[in-house]
Amino acid sequence: MAFYCNFNSTDLTSLTLSRCPSFIYRSSTQKLSPFVVRSIAGSGDSNGDGGTQAEIGGKKKRLSEQSSWEAKDAEGNDYLYRLGKESENMNIAVGARAGVIDDLFIGNFLGKDSDIVFDYRQKVTRSFEYLQGDYYIAPAFMDKVVVHIVKNYIAHLLDTKVPLILGVWGGKGQGKTFQTELIFQAMGILPVIMSAGELESERAGEPGRLIRDRYRTASQVVQNQGKMSCLMINDIDAGLGRFGNTQMTVNNQIVVGTLMNLSDNPNRVSIGQDWRESDVTNRIPIIVTGNDFSTLYAPLVRDGRMDKFYWQPKMDDIINIVNRMYEKDGLSRNDVESIVKTFPNQALDFYGALRSRTYDSAILKWVNDIGGPETVGSKLLRRKKDENLPVFVPPKQTVESLLESGYSLIKEQQLIMESKLSKEYMKNMDD
Repeated sequence: MAFYCNFNSTDLTSLTLSRCPSFIYRSSTQKLSPFVVRSIAGSGDSNGDGGTQAEIGGKKKRLSEQSSWEAKDAEGNDYLYRLGKESENMNIAVGARAGVIDDLFIGNFLGKDSDIVFDYRQKVTRSFEYLQGDYYIAPAFMDKVVVHIVKNYIAHLLDTKVPLILGVWGGKGQGKTFQTELIFQAMGILPVIMSAGELESERAGEPGRLIRDRYRTASQVVQNQGKMSCLMINDIDAGLGRFGNTQMTVNNQIVVGTLMNLSDNPNRVSIGQDWRESDVTNRIPIIVTGNDFSTLYAPLVRDGRMDKFYWQPKMDDIINIVNRMYEKDGLSRNDVESIVKTFPNQALDFYGALRSRTYDSAILKWVNDIGGPETVGSKLLRRKKDENLPVFVPPKQTVESLLESGYSLIKEQQLIMESKLSKEYMKNMDD
């Protein structure tokens, strides 16, 4: 005969395996409590009452008055099922961490703290440990970025509209990204950084979801680590800009819509789950860089959503930045001024390229010392453990060598602008 074991708050402690040696779940379509289990036992285990305790009086008995397993929401639907739909499915954010779940389920084979993806999530943010030494930050740039970040963190205290996005734009190679990273380091900010290459994908909707996911990741940095964070997208016009007759893709539209929605609702960010009242995201400032924001979708760059900052370094800024760049090489400020004035109207990265070009002759000499171009691969990658390479001696930076490198770079720039070999290949191409 079948013996029915009803699990409730009163008889769980008295239930023994001898009375219920094996369990079979009964379908909820039967006229029994959905959490009643049936045990196949001998005739001696029958209580002889011809029914179950849950069926007495024709009234189903709940497992517990305090249990949420049978709870219903305001619409009469299963509460736990609704929570599952609202969940963003980010169990990895907790993992098997000691003190978060019962130690019985952690075990020792993974260690007491076995959140295996925590290290990966840490790498999403940028720490700027590679920025060693003294660097110059332009005061105007510093003021604009600091005000934007602070204003967004205290937006709930201000009786005014605060744009979520700061768009830093200007000429190529003017140090927009580098200056911003220096400010992050100075303020102790752990930013989440994206590039224009992540704004397109072979799967429709993936870049938009990635932006929302990175935004929520920055919010978790604020909530879990107690450190300031922000979302930064470099060269946004390269991914979203319209140049000539380029086609607008679905991903472009979704990314633009995502950024506009974040600006309008910075505390309600979904990555696919249903909305939940308690799911409130920290407001995270967004900084985007680009060269020409006129190629972007106009409603995205309107004043209510994006605060714009045109960065064109002045002569004093350029000299101060380049001076810090060559300070360790022993060049004086007068030497730096003479170099900058010799090559006016050049981007900041031009003066960094000067120093890189002076290394060319020293590297060529070093290659010849190890046996020439034919042996470079074997010497660098397949040399014996006890075989040492010749010591590389960096060149001494002088004004003369830097000027020589500068004239070489200028010549290459002019050849690119004047030659236009594509006209030779396509005779009918318009000017």
